[in-house]
Amino acid sequence: MPKDNPLDHVTRVEVQAGFSLIRAIAGSIILLIGLAGCSENEVPPTGPVADLDSPAAPGSRVPRLTVAPDGTVWMSWITTQDDGMQLLQASALRDRAWSKPLEVTRGREWFVNWADFPSLLVGDEQFMAAQWLAKHPGGTYAYDVIMSVSADNGQTWSAPFSPHDDGTATEHGFVSLFPAGPGFGAVWLDGRNMAASSDTHASADSGHGHGPGGMTLRSALLDRDGTLREGTELDGLTCDCCQTGAAVTTAGPLVVYRDRDGDEVRDIYFSAYREGRWTQETPVAEDGWQIAACPVNGPAIDAVGDTAVTSWFTAAPDPAVRAAFYSDATGNFGPPVEVDRDRPLGRVDSVLLTDGSAVISWVAALDEKRAVIRYRRIWPDGHRGTLNTLAEIPASRASGFPQMAPGGDGLVFAWTAPGESSRVITATAPVPTGR
Repeated sequence: MPKDNPLDHVTRVEVQAGFSLIRAIAGSIILLIGLAGCSENEVPPTGPVADLDSPAAPGSRVPRLTVAPDGTVWMSWITTQDDGMQLLQASALRDRAWSKPLEVTRGREWFVNWADFPSLLVGDEQFMAAQWLAKHPGGTYAYDVIMSVSADNGQTWSAPFSPHDDGTATEHGFVSLFPAGPGFGAVWLDGRNMAASSDTHASADSGHGHGPGGMTLRSALLDRDGTLREGTELDGLTCDCCQTGAAVTTAGPLVVYRDRDGDEVRDIYFSAYREGRWTQETPVAEDGWQIAACPVNGPAIDAVGDTAVTSWFTAAPDPAVRAAFYSDATGNFGPPVEVDRDRPLGRVDSVLLTDGSAVISWVAALDEKRAVIRYRRIWPDGHRGTLNTLAEIPASRASGFPQMAPGGDGLVFAWTAPGESSRVITATAPVPTGR
């Protein structure tokens, strides 16, 4: 199997972000030397974590979990074959066992990196939608969002199509899918305003030779056959390469993302689709994180009924993972809950429980090379449960963004184990105990 160069498919803004993030957390890095073992009150990996035989073969990576309306957990991932062919595959978890993998699509000219990767939406009446990224001619960092839909629970898939038609050789990615009325919706980071021309200069944020415009957040609402019903710009200036998140409350879709303003403050914002339009972009919380490059560390959101929870990483004033709860009744997020300040690296995920509490997962450093996947239960009033450790992983980008979903009589986790031949690992754990 071909070996990836560590900088393959990594944009210059990610490299810039790495240096900026190192500066932002320099004080915490000093604390890493000589530290070992678990934090106070942390449940170690020998706790109640059960291995779950993964359906993904060697060469697999970048898993993404999603939950169907009937509660079934689905996982999608990419497998790279020895000849370089990329397969987008998926499997369902039933009776504590993954189903035989099904193939969504395959290709060679895909854009996949550690932070921006495909996902799956599973709806009712056997509807499914999938998204991935394909390279666009005309630029090293030019790629498009590509989608396909299925009406028979993934057995057959439509011809590929794109939710955008700008045709620019720019970046389009970090997609989040969500159910929307009779069809489905998507939000993504869209670089059409950054298209280079002979009389423009490179963007200071990315260094890609872009035009003077910035990265935007766009949405599309589509019918189940892929027909575009509505497309719009939600925010005219966002962080270049942080994940977006989307969930649906009783009142409708809700999206979160990392904004960017003229002073390089990059806090988490949200917009809700209400009465046929997206609301004005609004901060989830005002951390005031000023950083001159994208940290490649976006938010994650989940919803149940008329409430939602989102989590995110910030380095203002010090590295921390935070979360906040949303209510349809107020149309806003409440005060942030401090989830963890003990050497967090971010890479968060969120699960909202039916009792109104939530479980947040993230990656935290042990030392310069080792990290752990942690998770903790929190409540809207700010109460924090026991700190739990799922597994030790390399601290490098190759470990990707661990995933978490409700299922398997508790929580289902998936992450990439890097190495000579990477492999997607899955496990289950009970929901952490109460207050």
